[in-house]
Amino acid sequence: MRAGKFKVVAAVLASATPLLLHPGSASALEPQAQRGLTFVQTNCAGCHAIGRTGDSPFPEAPPFRTLHERYPVESLAEALAEGITTGHPSMPEFSLDPGKIDDVIAYLKTLER
Repeated sequence: MRAGKFKVVAAVLASATPLLLHPGSASALEPQAQRGLTFVQTNCAGCHAIGRTGDSPFPEAPPFRTLHERYPVESLAEALAEGITTGHPSMPEFSLDPGKIDDVIAYLKTLER
């Protein structure tokens, strides 16, 4: 590959990397928020829209970007620790350890911006 083509490919990859880290955003996340994003991608994205755009795959599941419009996301910490039993009707019950809770809250806070 010629040097000029390599530079173009490298520039495209470098500009796309932050988008891979944070759906719908051009900025990279802090480590705690990145861990939260990884958790919600694995455990929540099947039903909820977890990025700055898009519809939730399960229509009754609110997009995470709207949660802060309903209540302060910090108020979710207790529910995440004790086990969320409400939410949408098909939402599974689960509880998180304090570190995971902080990660998820950190990620949700990035959606407020």
